[in-house]
Amino acid sequence: MTADVGGIGTADARAFDDVDSTRDRVPLRDTVSQSLTMTRRGLLKIRHNPSQLFDVIVLPIVFTVTFSTIFGGAIVGDVQSYLPLLIPGVLVQVAIAASVTTGVGLREDLDRGVFDRFKSLPIARIAPLAGALLANAVRYIVATAITVVVGLVMGYRPGSAPGLAAACVLIVVVAFTLSWIFALMGVLLDSAATVQGVSMLILMPLTLVSNALVPIDTMPEWMQTCAGANPVSHLVTAARSLAADGTVGHQIVFTLIGAVAVLAIFVPLTLRTYMRRT
Repeated sequence: MTADVGGIGTADARAFDDVDSTRDRVPLRDTVSQSLTMTRRGLLKIRHNPSQLFDVIVLPIVFTVTFSTIFGGAIVGDVQSYLPLLIPGVLVQVAIAASVTTGVGLREDLDRGVFDRFKSLPIARIAPLAGALLANAVRYIVATAITVVVGLVMGYRPGSAPGLAAACVLIVVVAFTLSWIFALMGVLLDSAATVQGVSMLILMPLTLVSNALVPIDTMPEWMQTCAGANPVSHLVTAARSLAADGTVGHQIVFTLIGAVAVLAIFVPLTLRTYMRRT
């Protein structure tokens, strides 16, 4: 008679071991394919529940209209002249804010046991995580598109349309990069509310103490130092130069180097933590 261990027969235990062994030996090509399949799953969730896009649709409208009205006259004299400075800053703000939901959604899925079900499948363990992060890139694209449309309606006219498109691509790439940081928080912290709170605690000073909304030279001296070193300021400056005349300046290089550094650190760290905790 086959002995049971913890209520599971030897044959069943062997089957689970075979699944784990198969999952560990998934080739790179299959891993990519499975990650894209999980990305499609995430996109289908958005399709069947469009309310998930509510924040990335409303937030750009609120930010653009509110900040242009409040700061436009005070900084440059009128709203129209302020829009070339504001729109790139809002693009960065809304995309980074959208990346926060990656960690929150991941934590909610972990709490609901969604990833436990994926563990029983003969797929790469990285696939569900990578798929979730890739699917969330749609949110960044929607946020940037809505911001640009609202800006155009209000009278914003970029000096270089291809440069503005390149700036949007750069911002989406950086937002995806930052989503790995928030994904790590989603794995480490014990509740979605905690992930949301800690993420916003990081996000607010990061986006506000920058040149996204106001010139750095209007700030106190100590804050100018912080804003000048803030990676968000480099990204905003890069986006402004691209949108203004298509100039590819050194700020873009700094931004890309920073993005690569974040990926190099947080992708393996997030994956290792995720695989250890699931």
